Amino acid sequence: MVQQPIYENDAKNIIKRFVKNHQVHVCDFVIIDDISKLNFIYETNSWLSEKKLVIKPDQCIKGRGLAGLVGLDFNWNQVCTWVESYFGKSHKVGKAEGILNRFIVEPFIEHKKMDEHFLCIFSDKDSDNILYSSQGGIDIGDVNLHSVAINFKINEKPDINKINELVSSKTSSQYSSILIPFIADVLQVFRDLHFTYLEFNPIIVVPYSSSLYIVDIAAKIDSCAEFVCAQKWQLCQYPPVFGRGLTQSELHILDLDSKSGASLKFTILNKNGRIWTMVAGGGASVAFSDTICDLGFSHELANYGEYSGAPTHDETYEYAITIMKLMVLSPKHSLGKILLIGGGIANFTNVATTFKGIIKALRKMSEKLIEHSVTVYVRRGGPNYEEGLKNISDACIELKLPVFVFGIDVHMTSMVAMALGVVPIANTMEFSVSDTLSLPSKSVMNISSSITSNGTSFDTITEVNETLFTNSTTSIIWGFQEVAIQGMLDFDYLCKRKTPSVSCMVYPFRASFISKFYFGLNEIFIPIFGSFEEATTKFPQASVLINFASMRSSYEISSEALNFPQFKLLSIFAEGIPERFTQMVNARAKEIGVTVIGPASIGGIKPGSFRIGHAGGIINNIFFSKLYRPGSVAYVTRSGGMSNELNNILARTTDGVYEGIHLGGDRYPGSSFMDHINRFNEDPNVELIVILGEVGGLEEYQVCSALMSKKIKKTLIAWCIGTCSSYFDTNIQFGHANAC
Repeated sequence: MVQQPIYENDAKNIIKRFVKNHQVHVCDFVIIDDISKLNFIYETNSWLSEKKLVIKPDQCIKGRGLAGLVGLDFNWNQVCTWVESYFGKSHKVGKAEGILNRFIVEPFIEHKKMDEHFLCIFSDKDSDNILYSSQGGIDIGDVNLHSVAINFKINEKPDINKINELVSSKTSSQYSSILIPFIADVLQVFRDLHFTYLEFNPIIVVPYSSSLYIVDIAAKIDSCAEFVCAQKWQLCQYPPVFGRGLTQSELHILDLDSKSGASLKFTILNKNGRIWTMVAGGGASVAFSDTICDLGFSHELANYGEYSGAPTHDETYEYAITIMKLMVLSPKHSLGKILLIGGGIANFTNVATTFKGIIKALRKMSEKLIEHSVTVYVRRGGPNYEEGLKNISDACIELKLPVFVFGIDVHMTSMVAMALGVVPIANTMEFSVSDTLSLPSKSVMNISSSITSNGTSFDTITEVNETLFTNSTTSIIWGFQEVAIQGMLDFDYLCKRKTPSVSCMVYPFRASFISKFYFGLNEIFIPIFGSFEEATTKFPQASVLINFASMRSSYEISSEALNFPQFKLLSIFAEGIPERFTQMVNARAKEIGVTVIGPASIGGIKPGSFRIGHAGGIINNIFFSKLYRPGSVAYVTRSGGMSNELNNILARTTDGVYEGIHLGGDRYPGSSFMDHINRFNEDPNVELIVILGEVGGLEEYQVCSALMSKKIKKTLIAWCIGTCSSYFDTNIQFGHANAC
């Protein structure tokens, strides 16, 4: 989910179309974004010569009035003079400085100061919140000091009586009688059209004419709901952040991202910087940037970016070539330049495949990269990572590009320190004739027979009431996901489960079929049903629903699944589900006591018992991270890719993982850090709790409060990524919707 600011004129058009209240007025307005068209605008809008006017920038700038950027009670000639004095010129508002190039002109409404009111509607995880003050306008100050608030739960129907109590407590009936129906109407529009933020300051209420005028709006919408609301929004434009227009390269990556099922993010921080990053994974990309900044090189960091979600060969090539072209556009550096091609241990992305696009870009740009003294550092893990690392190493050696390649035995932040010269460069990977350690399913039997348990014995595990998974937990999969299911079955066999953890699939497009899989060396057949009703009737013991539906249909599938009481856990894989839909699923699940993992989550894993989909990665990663048997360390993470880093670190430094949960990268995951920490806190099998959080959310503060109040009795280690944001001059949307 991305909260996307929209232009004021777009917000006003939406309110005008959907708030059907004769007392509410959205005045005519014109947009000036080309100073040469002033005469045309005047000639085609007769009201401009008939009324007093207001002019202000429409570039999502907060505090326009206090910054002196609002012209009031003007005639058209004064508007033209005002525009000519500001248009195309740089202006500083707060910390941001940018070019003023878009203005909105509308009628000036005669009113008294007491007619100005303030209204704000915004969402949090569980509710929609209304903040109201009878004091509005430019000099409102700290609105929290003189406002009142109410909230409505996500699935709660707005109560007009509650709104009445809110408004009537702050203003007289001559105003409240007009404001109350407006607030009820606009709250419904907020919900139906997937707004995430709406602020009106001021609203002008004129009692003698029983009229309410919408004068100023700041609005954000959920851009992931475009497939639901595009016609209603009528192609709202997404303005650039004031003070930071997007470059052609950034626009190119943004366009690639919009057309891809993968995630592609790119922001230029310092075009003359010598350290460039190309990192796979939302969490890993932030950890790389954190490390660069923490080591004192923030002033040399050229970009932030990430690619994830298994981009295609062509998408990876376009992403890589864009970065490399920018590297050689800037002046040469006496110390040379650094290209960090990094990432965590992937769960399902084929590293060798994505590296093909990077290698193609290196071949095309090699001469220029050598000319600019670029050294390449590579660190990656995951499916076919050894093949990918070998290929990129061979290509760089052939091209005479200096390269250092590292595998999962070197922590990714260690590679950054080596690249920056902070620590000596360790031994790089040596490659054998064999391309990869990837193991076919039939090899699981051989691995299983060689396992020795150095962790907690299965016999010593104490069953607790709050556990999500046991070694008898079974699931139903929505979607035809052969690779994920085979991975779950391989894990089952490696853990010496007696029965498979997958009961069946639900997929209407292949209903009444069966699909062949391997459970160790034995072939098994898993049925495919057309509905949940058929599947749950046949397999009433399955307590986990793993939803692999796309972001367009995931809400409907999840909502339907919650009608079947046997499901105690719902795991949602899709990223980019509209926030309102996620909130509604979460609210319903909470009502009936169902745990939700996700959205945008790879799920979770309980070594020796059960794993969801791709959690834990490919089978050799399961083996090397000792996820086939339980340890005593439980973790919760915001990042799916970083979950395998945690598995790897914990396997090397402790007796291993007891349980790992990936909350999900979207802003409102179904469960929280504290939901799982509370379980771990009461589980006698857990000795240490680890969390990986990130900037932008509130749940990390809840953990801090629980620690301070001594509610958490066990040792807890926390790693919060995103500290690099304090070094940046502009807000950056990191790889996860929650992190900015």
